[in-house]
Amino acid sequence: MLAGGLTAVVAGTLLAGCEGGGLTGDAKPSDSASASSAGGSGVGTSPLANPEGTKPGLAPLTSEQDRAAARRLIGKVSTKGRGPKTGYARDRFGYAWMDSADGVPLARNGCDTRNDLLARDGRELRYRSGSDCVVIAMTLNDPYTGTVIDWKKQKASAVQIDHVIPLSYGWQMGAARWDKAKRQRLANDPLNLLPVEGSANSSKSDSGPASWLPPNKRIRCSYAVRVAQVAVKYELPVTAADKKAMLTQCGG
Repeated sequence: MLAGGLTAVVAGTLLAGCEGGGLTGDAKPSDSASASSAGGSGVGTSPLANPEGTKPGLAPLTSEQDRAAARRLIGKVSTKGRGPKTGYARDRFGYAWMDSADGVPLARNGCDTRNDLLARDGRELRYRSGSDCVVIAMTLNDPYTGTVIDWKKQKASAVQIDHVIPLSYGWQMGAARWDKAKRQRLANDPLNLLPVEGSANSSKSDSGPASWLPPNKRIRCSYAVRVAQVAVKYELPVTAADKKAMLTQCGG
């Protein structure tokens, strides 16, 4: 379902572009057909079936076969001590939600990363009048808390986009030595991004899995897999304590 939805959203955004700013004019509801195609299913996708991060959410991994596959993937992640935060700043990873981070899905589609992610994971999408990019209302099945959020742009912080591997964590684990283009990819790669309940994201801050896990215990193994997927893709180590916590969540 999502691949068609992203095609529909991207096609529209290439024509209309992405409008910034707050809510103006009348909201444009998606009709029933476009709401079905433009948003995610709301159920979530197994991270094992979503290696590029272009499908919505996180589904629990419940079978022993999947959890064994999860442990094998986590086993590929290297470890090292967490370095200093010296020199870290958000803009070292590019400005927030840039559409021009080449080398990641959805880049240069005419819509910023945040709205791409809301469209990927949200249901019953409503767009700003005159735009096929700016999401102003939606329903989100939040994987971190297991709750359903009826979100409106007027209270934007109720849903935040989480960097699964936080940027400051990445900086301390090696991204400080990357070129800026690679840091921009990490900051805007859908594989490393999830729309979630705002307070859950705030409580996580820049923690690794040893010190923070989603309150929803059912998706903790899936979360560990997503951390591992990003770490392997970007050749980022995690701390030994974080790797141990990740394996534990998947029965290791």
